[in-house]
Amino acid sequence: MKKIINNPSNVIQDMVKGMTLANDGQWVQVENTNVIRRKELSQGKVGLVSGGGSGHEPAHAGYVGKGMLDAAVVGEVFTSPTPDQIFEAIKAVDQGKGVLLIVKNYTGDVLNFEMAGELAEAEGIRVEQVIVNDDIAVKDSDFTIGRRGIAGTVFVHKAAGAKAEQGASLDEVKAAAEKTIEQVRSMGMALTSCTVPDAGKPSFHLDEDEMEIGIGIHGEAGTERKKIASAKEIADELTSNIIEDAGLAAGDEVAVMINGMGSTPEMELFIVNGHVNDMLKEKQISVHQTYVGEYMTSLEMAGFSITLLKVDEELKQLLAEPSEAIAFKEDI
Repeated sequence: MKKIINNPSNVIQDMVKGMTLANDGQWVQVENTNVIRRKELSQGKVGLVSGGGSGHEPAHAGYVGKGMLDAAVVGEVFTSPTPDQIFEAIKAVDQGKGVLLIVKNYTGDVLNFEMAGELAEAEGIRVEQVIVNDDIAVKDSDFTIGRRGIAGTVFVHKAAGAKAEQGASLDEVKAAAEKTIEQVRSMGMALTSCTVPDAGKPSFHLDEDEMEIGIGIHGEAGTERKKIASAKEIADELTSNIIEDAGLAAGDEVAVMINGMGSTPEMELFIVNGHVNDMLKEKQISVHQTYVGEYMTSLEMAGFSITLLKVDEELKQLLAEPSEAIAFKEDI
């Protein structure tokens, strides 16, 4: 697969430079790191840090901004950032009220963020951590023990970010994040694989008439390979699985996210969204708000994921709070 890059070894440094320059009114790069931080921190609030491997853009840096994250740590492609980089991010956002780490459930991420938190606490910074595990497709994988964290992580960023912006304590911000994690479920599919720059070849192969159900965000193959189906059939299958796993029932209310995996046209994402909304209406589950676009990608993979977040009045309010993050702008 052809790539518009320079040296594969410098992909991350080149990307971080370009990202920071494109948003220099809002972001700064912490010196000698791959950490992107808000240029102006809201004073006296809990700090929020997330991050992970690259290749998921706009995640995670796209969610740095007032109302969401204070900093994002950028790792190598599909590789956790190192503890020292995460530690620098924690120090860069701490204002004395503590820092919450939002971590997707992958073994490398969990271990490295935990280690960075321990380093920070040794210097007197209070750190708490939440683990996002919204992917219902797998219980365990080569990357994780337990369910993976995928696009539902964006809702966690939003809820925790809004709570922190309100001046809540670290315990209160963590509670809002944990509530979101408890209520969010996702599942994805793919028509093609993706190519990691260093590898130079797709991580798996699909014939023209095949698709993968239950893919991850690191180029993993799915849990089931099937003949390609219509948008309605795929949307119905994924949505049914999520509804069942989440225990959603008539009268419940959800936020919907239709997330492109990197190279799926918006036309197709909107078609999927129509079918998801039809199924929810049939099940008498109300749609509070819908988000369609690319939020958590896997390089140039063709496919999508569906995320449903069961909302109550608190979560609806937190979703509605203003966000200035470039990938999730929200105005009251």
